[in-house]
Amino acid sequence: MDQMVLFGRILYSAVFLVSVPAHFTEGTIQYGASQGVPMAGFFVPLAGIVALLGGLSILIGYKAKEGAWLIVLFLAPVTLMVHHFWNIADPAAAAVHQVHFVKNLSLLGAALLISYFGSGPMSLEGWAKRRSRERHGTKMIDLTSRRR
Repeated sequence: MDQMVLFGRILYSAVFLVSVPAHFTEGTIQYGASQGVPMAGFFVPLAGIVALLGGLSILIGYKAKEGAWLIVLFLAPVTLMVHHFWNIADPAAAAVHQVHFVKNLSLLGAALLISYFGSGPMSLEGWAKRRSRERHGTKMIDLTSRRR
């Protein structure tokens, strides 16, 4: 079961890591400006950096809780500023943005779960905890795993 958390982190972080390069293109910056992003030339690339740091943190499981909060910091404004489907007159375009809006809400929910539960045992943090226990000869009880 430990592998499930690792696979989940890989799949979850992929959506952010794959999107990073686009945040540095003129097209994405112009699109952000057209959607009302203030100082898009600064904030769109900054959003890419935040997505990169958060995605990498979650992927490798190092400071994943903090990385998840970076993803929240990335997703909250993007969701509201770019996918404002309620302001779009064209029904087809509004429907596409509504799907992206709801998808981002789901991604926000997952980020909040990671911010609470952390990266799991198959991560750099999990490895460091195991190593510390081995060095000090202590045994910790994992309250987050449930055996059935």
